[in-house]
Amino acid sequence: MRKIRFRPQDTAEPFRIDEVADPVPGPGQLLVTTEVVGVSLGLVRTLRTGTAATPGPGGEMVGRVAALGAGVEGFQVGDRVAGVVFEDVYAQSVLAVPAMVTAVPPRVTSADALVLVRGGLVALSALRAGRFEKGDSVLVTAAASGAGHLAVQLARTLGASRVVAAVGSADKAEFVRGCGADEVVFYAQDSWGDPVDLVLDGVGGDLVQRGVDALSPHGRLVAFSAGGGTVDVGSLLGDLKSVIGFSIGLISRREPELIEQRRAELWDLHGAGRLRPAHEALPLDQVGKAFELIESRGNLGRVLLHTT
Repeated sequence: MRKIRFRPQDTAEPFRIDEVADPVPGPGQLLVTTEVVGVSLGLVRTLRTGTAATPGPGGEMVGRVAALGAGVEGFQVGDRVAGVVFEDVYAQSVLAVPAMVTAVPPRVTSADALVLVRGGLVALSALRAGRFEKGDSVLVTAAASGAGHLAVQLARTLGASRVVAAVGSADKAEFVRGCGADEVVFYAQDSWGDPVDLVLDGVGGDLVQRGVDALSPHGRLVAFSAGGGTVDVGSLLGDLKSVIGFSIGLISRREPELIEQRRAELWDLHGAGRLRPAHEALPLDQVGKAFELIESRGNLGRVLLHTT
């Protein structure tokens, strides 16, 4: 099989594709032949900072079960699955654990499934963490990203009164409006317009405080980015604002039933035509181009690699 080997210390060739043997599933593992794998900003940061190690990084994938390790129940060879693996995801065959994958409905394409299985789950769960209610106004940062564009769509389809998309450049405005945004604002603007009830922040850094400043009284900001950031507590007090930390990983480990319920909701919304996952797809041997696309923040929706 083909597998990407990461070499962050080699600036001339930080990754290469090797031919290696398929991994063998151990007890409690699935061997999955992948169809698509996701490329994320987190992975790009890992590579650029020289922290990628052996085995290679994990991430999202969609494929078919090729073999079962001892003790695996609930799956059969040939089942189509999507989910997250912990290591060596950039390969034509990967090892997965049943708790981290889910069955993909027949009608859903591999690319759509990859966008929804993680980005959709983050977007929907972040809305729920922010106690979203029908009629709320919502602002989403990183609104053109893999999770952000779905958050815009979900806020619209679940009954938001007003959806504001915050992006870094004007060339993304048409895309996020097509996702359902009523208004588009840019990070560099002095004001992001009228206050909102809920901010979903997928950027972090200085934009966390900008998001807090955009909240109306009793407003909530959900921080789901790995980008960090600080908040002036004094800016929360007068208007009773809240900042909520969010991690899909913790929910996945502690509440797997909730994860399955939300994935089922996402499949249903997609099947009804109310969610339209966006992606930019490249073949596996163009992984360098995929990394450049993310580094330049030029992607609209999720970036993925076809492995077949």
